[in-house]
Order: sequence, then C-alpha cells, then structure tokens
Amino acid sequence: MTKNIAVIRGDGIGPEIMAQAIAVLDCIAEKFEHTFIYTEAPMGGEAIDRFGDPLPQSTLDSCLKSDSVLLSAVGGPKWDNVPKDKRPERGLLRLRAGLGLYANLRPARLFDELRDASPLKPAIVEKGIDFVVVRELIGGAYFGEHKTEARNGEDYAQDIMGYSEHEIERIAHVAFQTARKRSKKVCSVDKANVLDSSKLWRRVVTKVAESYPDVILSHMYVDNCAMQLVRDPSQFDVIVTENLFGDILSDEASMITGSIGMIPSSSLGDGTRGLYEPIHGSAPDIAGTDAANPIGMILSAAMMLRYSFEMVKEADAIERAVDSVLQEGFRTGDTMSAGKTKLGCSAAGKAVCEKIQ
Repeated sequence: MTKNIAVIRGDGIGPEIMAQAIAVLDCIAEKFEHTFIYTEAPMGGEAIDRFGDPLPQSTLDSCLKSDSVLLSAVGGPKWDNVPKDKRPERGLLRLRAGLGLYANLRPARLFDELRDASPLKPAIVEKGIDFVVVRELIGGAYFGEHKTEARNGEDYAQDIMGYSEHEIERIAHVAFQTARKRSKKVCSVDKANVLDSSKLWRRVVTKVAESYPDVILSHMYVDNCAMQLVRDPSQFDVIVTENLFGDILSDEASMITGSIGMIPSSSLGDGTRGLYEPIHGSAPDIAGTDAANPIGMILSAAMMLRYSFEMVKEADAIERAVDSVLQEGFRTGDTMSAGKTKLGCSAAGKAVCEKIQ
C-alpha cells in the first residue's frame, strides 16, 4: 500500500523528533511492505523566516493533497514579536480550519513503567489513568471575534467564545462513538452555570446522548474537572469539551501521566485525512541537544496508521515496541529515574526501530 504523507518538521525540537518518527515509519514500511511518500510542508516559524507567512498556500495545498499530515511542533520566542496574524500559532489554527479538522483526540494513558514519573500520589496512580480528551478544535474563543479598542482612556480587549448547534453535535458524536470503543462513559465539560455558550453545549450534548443509550453521560463544570483530574483521574473514560477548556485540560492530563513528551494526538474531520502531532511544544531551550523525547511524535505516527490508514497491525507494532523499550528500562531525560538507562532523542528512536525489526 502506498500513502502520501505531508511532513511539517516545525521549529525547535521539531525536526529532531520528526526524524525519529519517519525512521520508525520506514521500519514499518519495510516490515509490512508499504510505501510512504513524504512531502515537506513548511509551517510555523520556519515558514515565517522563509516565506513571511506561517502557513504558505503551497503548504496547505500539499496537506490537502496528502493522505494524512504529520506535524511536530511550531513556534518559539524568536517569533514572539511578529504581528498577531503572522505568529506561528496562527498558521496552526488556519491549517486546522483549512483541513476541516474539528475533533482533537488526546489520549492520556499512564504507562505502567512510568508510574514513578507521575506527580500524583501512589494511591491515586495505582487506580489507573487511561482516558481520552475529545476537544472541539475549530470553534470557540480561538476562532471567534477578537477586538482591542480604547474605552474610557484605557485599552479594552474581548474574545468571543461562540458555538452553533451543529458544531456541538458533530463533536459530541465523535465523543460517544469513541466511548463505545472504550468503557462507554462520556463526561461533558462546560461552564453552564455562567456561560450561554456552555448552556447550549450542555443542552445539545444531552440531546445527542439519546442516540447512544448504551453510553453513560455525565456533566461537569470545567473548574471541578480540573480538580478531579488530579484527585481521581481513574473516574474518566472520555472527556468531551470545547476548544479553550480542552486545550487546558489536555495539558493537565498529559502531566499526570508522567511527561508531556509521551502523549500523541490526532485531529480529525469528516474524511480519513487527519493531522497527527504530539501535544508538547517546540522546546527551543533543548533544540539541537539530542535531549528531546520523540515518543509522543512516534506514537502520533502510530495513531495516523491506525485512524487514517486503517493499518491496525502496524500501529500495534509501534506501540508494542515503545512498551518494550520502556520495560527494558530505557528513558529519555524527561522520564528518567534511578536505575534506568538514559537515551538521547536519536537513540530512543533507534531503540524503537530495533524492536519493530
């Protein structure tokens, strides 16, 4: 099978971790007799430097022509002072919108081998951490009207968090369908005691739930959810929420599993093409030092194989290889603990490849 993959190497540690993900994909291609064709697609700070635009039209076109997109991470302090509409993050928002990717799935699973890396108490960790955050991705405050103006002799700024019924319905369906493949529980997170957009959110999600009588639906305010994630994360199976809340909660979820460097994500729309990326940032402070953790990027590639290409055996092979590397005591710096063997970024990628082969 031949698949065309648009590759966004990004900024900071992006090129380093992407190189390891591609090496792993090449191992999979060889073992399972596939052909992966990679198309370079500059985006973020790199694209600003080269083209003056965080998302050149040629990059969007390449992504639209691809079977799927792999993205590492974009941004960094180098571009903090560029105009707002030219910041690296704006390129990412435009890419999600341009590809129609409204559902972001971020799994939060604590590897048994990394229990000691979790900041939570052992009694909490022992109950298990294994849930998915389903985040609406192209609506809410990030895509609403933004305005700064002078009022009464001072600056006043506002950002509109808006949602329509159909936007909530489609992400709710994704959450319930995801739950059906897991433990059949959905927790919808909002702020319906304050926000009109959240009141609509709760009403629509409740209506959609009627089509999934086998799935248990609960509701939780976002502030309570943030507390419950550190008090008892084992209670969650699928969390569905809007864009801003999902951005914050999924980063919190990543840290209770031991390291943000371990967590992959997928962004999906109505077709099979997806955008797959680790949830961490570009970490410019360690760029070029071979200290980055490539596992989140490698597992993102595995998610691409599973969800966009329906290569289940291939995805399983990558995930088993990662498990084996951890079981044998190999760690990158962010997950290092006493008695373990420390690996750099390239060595960690090589270790996963060796297990696949």
